[in-house]
Amino acid sequence: MPDPAESWTLDIKASDQHRYDVTITHPSGATTTHRVTVPAAMLAELGLSAAQEPILVRQSLAYLLEHHPAAIPERFDLEEIGRAIPDFRADILERM
Repeated sequence: MPDPAESWTLDIKASDQHRYDVTITHPSGATTTHRVTVPAAMLAELGLSAAQEPILVRQSLAYLLEHHPAAIPERFDLEEIGRAIPDFRADILERM
């Protein structure tokens, strides 16, 4: 069975320190834009380096597309995902 996240296209660009502008192209061809912030403390808590931050953003968005594709806010930080989805931190570390 194909991975549902594979049918989505993610265009992720750093816009500032710990901040990313993301365009998601949906399977229908529609696009949505999002501003994602990575709290600096979160990298340390997860044991990740600054170089891994863009990968963390991509994997977090793929996770959301797989689990909650209709609920991705226009602006959010990754800590919000952890508060909303209890398994997020453990799941994201497995993806890294």
